[in-house]
Amino acid sequence: MKPSLPSRSSGFSLLELMVAISILALALGVLYRVVGGSVRTIADTSHYSHALVIAQSVLKSLPDTVPPGGWQGSGAWEGYRWSVASSTYSSADSLPPALYRVQVEVVWDDGLRQRQISLVTLLPERR
Repeated sequence: MKPSLPSRSSGFSLLELMVAISILALALGVLYRVVGGSVRTIADTSHYSHALVIAQSVLKSLPDTVPPGGWQGSGAWEGYRWSVASSTYSSADSLPPALYRVQVEVVWDDGLRQRQISLVTLLPERR
């Protein structure tokens, strides 16, 4: 009787398994970064939306005209700090009534960074 030769196994070799696991680890790492970036973008968008609503609310709460001397004010709401400042606006056409540049700025802390958003408008001086 002839000795039989060992038959070739139909499974995977150790090297093939290591390559497959390495490719899987790289793919999962990329997927993790993509999902993490998306979550961070959603959080940033949410913060910017809240800040914009606060800035619009502060601007809407102000009268339609600026008192002589302008406005200065600040406040805080749920982790967001806002401030209002006005300054005279000069243009080539300095026609009465005088115009003021009114700026509402909202600032908040976002982890390690400080973020801000500003709204600017022109309003006439109160007579």
